Amino acid sequence: MAPNLVLASTSPYRRALLARLRLPFEVVAPEVDESPRPGEAPRALVERLARAKAQAVAGRFNDALVIGSDQVAVANGLPVSKPGTHERASAQLRSMRGQTIDFLTAVAVHATATGITHSRVVPFAVTFRDYTDAEIEAYLLAERPYDCAGAAKAEGLGIALIRRMDGDDPNALIGLPLIALVDLLALHGLQILK
Repeated sequence: MAPNLVLASTSPYRRALLARLRLPFEVVAPEVDESPRPGEAPRALVERLARAKAQAVAGRFNDALVIGSDQVAVANGLPVSKPGTHERASAQLRSMRGQTIDFLTAVAVHATATGITHSRVVPFAVTFRDYTDAEIEAYLLAERPYDCAGAAKAEGLGIALIRRMDGDDPNALIGLPLIALVDLLALHGLQILK
C-alpha cells in the first residue's frame, strides 16, 4: 500500500498544482516561522523553509510523504517578499520595471516512515517589461496579487507585465516545481505513472 501524500501548505496555488499529478492528497497547514536568519542567502532560506514545512507536519502521520515548498523572489541579490498591500505591491512592480528577477522555489519531500527528507531548489528568471505606472495600477486593481512574491501572477493577468521567462519548470514560478517533485517522490519510491 502506498503512503499517504500530504501537502504542508496553505497556498491555493500549490494545492492546484499538486492536483495536476492526479494523486489523492490531504492538506495540512504548517506552523513555521518564515523569518530569514541573519545573513541567510535566499537559496538557503527557501530550501530550509521547504524542509521545515514538510517536517513540521510529519509527526501527525505514520506512513506519509509530506511535501513542503517555499518561494522567494530575488532582485539585486536581495529577497522580495509578498507585498501584502496595494501600496507595497505598486512599489515592488515599479522597482522591477525593465529588470530580471530570479524566483527561487524549493520543494522538499519528507518520508515519515524513514525520517528522510529530500529537497531541491528550482530557479526561474523573469524579465519584466518597461510598463507604466498606469499599467501597474490597472493590473493591481484587476488581479490583487498581494499574496505573491514580487506581486506578479504569471498564470494570470501578470503575464502582460512580463517580457521573458527562463527556467526548466514554469510550475516553479507559480509555487510548486512539479518536475522536481516527481523526481523527489520517485526517490521515496512513489512513481507517478505506475
